[in-house]
Amino acid sequence: MNPLDNIRVVLVGTLYTGNVGSACRAMANMGLHNLVLAAPNLQNDWEEGERLAVHATDILKNRRETATFEEAVADCVAVVGTTARSGLYRQHVRTPRESADEILALAAEGPVAIVFGREDKGLTNEEIAQCTHLVRIPVDEGYTSINLSQAVLITAYELFTAKGDYQMPHEKAPPAPQAQKMQLMKNWAEMLETIGFMESVQREHFMQGFHRVFSRGVFTKDDAALMLGVARQAIWAKNHG
Repeated sequence: MNPLDNIRVVLVGTLYTGNVGSACRAMANMGLHNLVLAAPNLQNDWEEGERLAVHATDILKNRRETATFEEAVADCVAVVGTTARSGLYRQHVRTPRESADEILALAAEGPVAIVFGREDKGLTNEEIAQCTHLVRIPVDEGYTSINLSQAVLITAYELFTAKGDYQMPHEKAPPAPQAQKMQLMKNWAEMLETIGFMESVQREHFMQGFHRVFSRGVFTKDDAALMLGVARQAIWAKNHG
C-alpha cells in the first residue's frame, strides 16, 4: 500500500480559488490526490482555480467539501497542523522533514490529515488543539508568511522524498578508461595543430590546460577562454579552407 494514498490535504477556510488550484498542482507533483476543503470561505469563482490547477484538475474536481474542520478530520488516525505562528500551544512544532517518516508510518495505518489554515490568519488555537502533530516550515525570521500553495508543495515534497521511491537519472555509460582518455588527448592535439590553434612547439603547454579541462570540466575563466579559443579557431579554419 502506498502511504501517500492515505495522506489527506485539508485546507481550512480557504479564501481564494487560485490558491486551491495551485495547491492541487503541488499535490499532483508530489503524488498526493486527496483534497478536502473544510468550511471554505471562497471570495471568487472557480475560473482562476481551474486555470492554476493546470493538469491537476482531476484533484480539483474530486475534492470534498465539509462544513466544519472536525468533519474533515474525523476519521483520521493523525491530524498534522501547519503553523507559522508561535505561542504556548505551538511550541512542540517540528519541521516537515523531521516529521515525514512518522507521518508516512501513520499513513500506512490509516488516513492522515495535513492541515493548512486560512491565507490571512492560519489555524485558530481551537483548531491547533485538535491536531496531534504540528509542523512549521523553516523560513527567514524577517518574513515568515508563506503562500498557501507553496506551503503545500514544501510539506508534500518532504513526504514524497521520505518515501524514497524516486530515482535520480544517472549516467548510463561507464567511466572512460585511461587508454581511451589518452587517445582522446592525442587526437585532440593533432586536431588543434591541424586547424592552426597551436604550433608543435606549443603542444606541451596547451595540452596541460586541456588535460585539466577534460579532467574536471570548464570551471574557470581560463578554462572557458581556452575552449572558446578552440571554437573560434575551428570556425576560422573552416571559413579559410
